[in-house]
This record gives sequence, structure tokens and C-alpha cells, in this order.
Amino acid sequence: MRRRIRLGGQPPAFVVYGGLALGVSAVSSAAVIIRLADAPSLTIAAYRLALASAVVVPLGLAFEWGALSSLTRRQWGLVLAASVCLAAHFAFWIASLEHTSVASSVVIVTSNPVMVAIGAALFLRERSSPRVVAGIAIAVTGGLVIALGDWDLGARRLFGDFLALLGAVAVAGYYIAGRSLRERLSILGYIAPVYGTAAVILVAAALATGSRLTGFGIEVYGWLVLLALLPQLVGHSSLNWSLGYLPATLVATAVMAEPIGASLLAWAVLDEAPPVATVAGGALVLAGVFTTLTGARPRLKA
Repeated sequence: MRRRIRLGGQPPAFVVYGGLALGVSAVSSAAVIIRLADAPSLTIAAYRLALASAVVVPLGLAFEWGALSSLTRRQWGLVLAASVCLAAHFAFWIASLEHTSVASSVVIVTSNPVMVAIGAALFLRERSSPRVVAGIAIAVTGGLVIALGDWDLGARRLFGDFLALLGAVAVAGYYIAGRSLRERLSILGYIAPVYGTAAVILVAAALATGSRLTGFGIEVYGWLVLLALLPQLVGHSSLNWSLGYLPATLVATAVMAEPIGASLLAWAVLDEAPPVATVAGGALVLAGVFTTLTGARPRLKA
């Protein structure tokens, strides 16, 4: 079984955690950019992955063809599983932003560490320490506080929350499959086939449902390009890179800090002022993330 070769050895801890922080910061901009892009949700999802794939797929074929051609049938199955989960995650989550607030949508979709922890224990044999479990519980509690803060939005809000929950389930599968693959593939070798396959799935879904793919104004195309560059190529790729060195549960819990940045951006750009519940819940989320990060003991250089 081919093991991934890390040039220059394993990176120091501060580099790995720095990459994780970069990823969380970059993905925090996604919800606001999606709101600003006036296009159907499936169209936005398809463009996000298609534009990112246009960058990484040629590079992956050029530099990682040997590694990709040596993957086993089971590993290609994991690539397909990760791709389907990523496509489903974006399809459900982006659609949820049409029905509920940025804060609630992002909190719910990032409240997946419990599912990741269970899946990682079942499939990856990654057991979480009591401190990590406590951190997850604190962060999930904070997420619930934020989500309950705008409960008065009614049935439409509940439908949006349900879509975000489906997105959370999908991204949990994405993290678990990605953790397994990143043990054997470089970051480029992983994201090239996964982003590319997910893009094909989303474009096919958009065409099948009649979602418009062309005829937008230049401003909309500009937001779509920014979405592919910042949250996807910088954000998701940084998170995928960190999966090569950190447990899937830890990465998923760190991403729970995303609602803080997303809520602040929504306040500044969309004039969606966060209510008291968002502020209180956000504090709990950050406390849970800190508890989880300090409770995990990945084997990293100091």
C-alpha cells in the first residue's frame, strides 16, 4: 500500500495549526459570498467546484499521476464517496441559505463533530479523549444556543435548518473519507480527483434540474470566482491539508469556529446583526474549539 511521502518531513505543529486556522478563516467568507451571488443554489455550488477544479485537476494530473494510477479499487471508492459527500454538502448547505439566516445555517452545518467522532471511531479507529468529547459537547451547545436565537422565523427557517443539517451529515462523511485518503495521498493528489468528480456531479445535477448556468451579470460571475478562490481553493484545501496530520474529529471541531467569522461578515456586509444568542453561543463555540484543540494529542513536532 502506497504511503504518502512528505517532502522535508512532517511540518512543525505551529505550521499545521496555522494551516488549520487559515482554512477556517477562509471558509468563513463563503456564506456571505453566496448571499451576494444572485444565482440558483445548485448553480453556485457547481461553479464553486468547477472553477476550483479547473485549477487543481490539471496540476494533479501533471504531478500526481503516478500516485493516482496506483490507487486500489477500494481507494477509488473512497475518492468517489468523498466526492459525492462534498457535492451533497454544498448542494444542501447553499440551498439552506435561501431559507434561514447566515448564523443558523453555518452553525448547523458545522455542528458535525459528533457524527465525525462516531464515524472516525467506527471506520478510522480514532478514539476521542474525554477532553475532546467535552469540547465537542460545549461547542454543540453553543451552536444550539445560536440556532435557537432566531427560532421565530417559522416554517421556512425550519426547512432551511433541515437542509443545513443534511449538509452537516454530508460533510461528516467527507471528512472521514478525506482523513483516510490523506494518509496515502498528497494534498494535490487528493483534491484533484475529489474536486473534479464533485464538480461533474453538481454540473449534472444543475442541468438535470434546469438550473441556469449562463446569462448572469459580470458581478455575479465575480462573486462565483471569489467563492472558488477563497473559501474553496484556500479554505477547503487548507482543511484537507491539515487532515493529513490531525484527527478528523479535531479538524471538524475547529471548523465550528466558522460561524463566528461568518456572523461578523454578515453583520458588516449584509446588515444581519447577530442577536444576543449568537454572541453567547459563539463564546461557547470558541470555548469548545479551544477545549478540543488542547485536548487532542496529534503527533506533531513542537
